Amino acid sequence: MALPGSSRRQAANRGLVSHCTHHHIVVFLLTFFSYSLLHASRKTFSNVKVSISSQWTPSCLNSTAPELWPNELWNSSHLFPNAEEATLFLGTLDTIFLFSYAVGLFVSGIVGDRLNLRWVLSFGMCSSALVVFFFGTLTEWLHFYNKWFYCCLWVVNGLLQSTGWPCVVAVMGNWFGKAGRGFVFGLWSACASVGNILGAFLASCVLKYGYEYAFLVTASVQFAGGVVVFFGLLTSPKEVGLPELGADEDSGVEEDANRPLMGSDDADDDDRNYSVQATDTESQPKAIGFFQACCLPGVVLYSLAYACLKLVNYSFFFWLPFYLSNNFGWKEAEADQLSIWYDVGGIIGGTIQGLISDVLQKRAPVLAISLLFAVGSLFGYSRECSLKNRPVCLSCTKPVFLALPGFFIGGPSNMISSAISADLGRQDLVKGSSEALATVTGIVDGTGSIGAAVGQYLVSLIQENLRWMWVFYFFILMTSSTVLFISPLIVREITLLLHERRLRMLAE
Repeated sequence: MALPGSSRRQAANRGLVSHCTHHHIVVFLLTFFSYSLLHASRKTFSNVKVSISSQWTPSCLNSTAPELWPNELWNSSHLFPNAEEATLFLGTLDTIFLFSYAVGLFVSGIVGDRLNLRWVLSFGMCSSALVVFFFGTLTEWLHFYNKWFYCCLWVVNGLLQSTGWPCVVAVMGNWFGKAGRGFVFGLWSACASVGNILGAFLASCVLKYGYEYAFLVTASVQFAGGVVVFFGLLTSPKEVGLPELGADEDSGVEEDANRPLMGSDDADDDDRNYSVQATDTESQPKAIGFFQACCLPGVVLYSLAYACLKLVNYSFFFWLPFYLSNNFGWKEAEADQLSIWYDVGGIIGGTIQGLISDVLQKRAPVLAISLLFAVGSLFGYSRECSLKNRPVCLSCTKPVFLALPGFFIGGPSNMISSAISADLGRQDLVKGSSEALATVTGIVDGTGSIGAAVGQYLVSLIQENLRWMWVFYFFILMTSSTVLFISPLIVREITLLLHERRLRMLAE
């Protein structure tokens, strides 16, 4: 006696291997590195905050600022009277970027479902590279400093960068089915962390020449990547004559591969008849509506959960180098290199947790366990960093203490934004409309970015008034809220696991 759905899972796994071609590998690599380059340019800003703050503050009030110009000339062009106000403005820029990024995600998902994904992605990469060049390089070369100009550029940058994630997830969802999706997307979602590492490496290599060269290098590489994407990316298998996921000729394998993990394996097959898109329009499917996508099972819960989790993840992303430099006196280049270990932990965490979720055929319980460990690691980290003994404080900045939060926070964040978003966008309710992928991904990531945007401003306020220890307490609260939002899904999937276990025992 076999468990319901077990034969389908085995067939799906065989289908994954047999249908993997060199086109799949090229798509994997192109989407991986395209988003890595977008993240590298974002990471540059967080890696040079100390240098920017010094440049925007009068040298007489900032001991770290080099004497590059006569004092009279510098004091006549500075933006802020002290480093504290400069730091607060840097946090404001992070918030502005994330709010515009969030709005852009909702729009980009809809646009990506209606236009060629390759065009949208390459346009966003090249245009964003130009904005980053204007923001960090051209203004410094011209000695032009203006708060409103910086804010406007960062709004535009957020809107342009928002084209990246919905497009690359949609392309990956078109090429890779549910069979092994947790592992494949877990490994692929390391693109953000690889981009962070790449950005930190490039910035630390040229930072000694001036922060403007860090922006120049990352913007140039990103622009070149956009050109490669425009000429080389295939957005779906049908462009090269391969069958699409869920094709009738392979319905037994592919339909199971496209089933979301949120549902039960022994669900009635009649449920498949409920479809947002008519099956006779499969040749030219219509894009799903925004409100229809919001009403899909699990979309709202995972979106709210991701708002809390992305707040924590992006706070580490934006503020970790600044925290290490400001709180422990590390040189900026050393802090940039040390912060890489948080991203290394996220890469390992996303891959391992994705593989485990494939084996269990459930995502939510894996997320819950990881986030509970994340709460413990954050609490221990905050207690260590609150000690006044400087050698003890420095010990907590060793790589392992940064890799652990990355493993338990970055891993679940990668899963929600990639594999789970693909699961949500390819449910049976939207079968026949692969164009739902970008819209659903935009909703999940856009809601997450709104939470992250609010969080970056709160981090700067909490740090200024209550110090860094309370920032970590705030992270603990947000991580716990993530578990709370997905608790209905956790209960449901654990119940299904117990039910399957009872069936297995009866079969033996």
